[in-house]
Amino acid sequence: MNCSENNCSSCISDIIEKILVLQKQDYDTCTFVGCDKPFLGPITQSTCYNTRPVELYNCSTGTAWSFNYTNSEGTEATSSVLRAESLDNCCCTCRLLALDTTTNTYTNTNQFVTIDLSCCGAIRCLTDTFIDLC
Repeated sequence: MNCSENNCSSCISDIIEKILVLQKQDYDTCTFVGCDKPFLGPITQSTCYNTRPVELYNCSTGTAWSFNYTNSEGTEATSSVLRAESLDNCCCTCRLLALDTTTNTYTNTNQFVTIDLSCCGAIRCLTDTFIDLC
């Protein structure tokens, strides 16, 4: 795979943009019905999701972008799971998410990276989840 010089990957950028729209919706209730329900399918649980975790893959190596962060215990760890926070042209600012191995859920790290989407060859969307962003 070759990275596109100064050319944003429009399909990945479009997907990130759609994810941001979904994540920015303010849900005060999970009892959505009718045409304005923001997702397809029946409501099968009472949990509202506010995050679609993703992995972005380097277009040169084909490996997931992975970043170091400091966890809540103060030790260094690595994660390739991201939450898109904003998109500015080809630059996507993402929050690093940490896997909580006791609950098998993701937690917020309050550490961010900015990725040039012209260097991304693929995106992998993970299962929607709720992240405490406070």
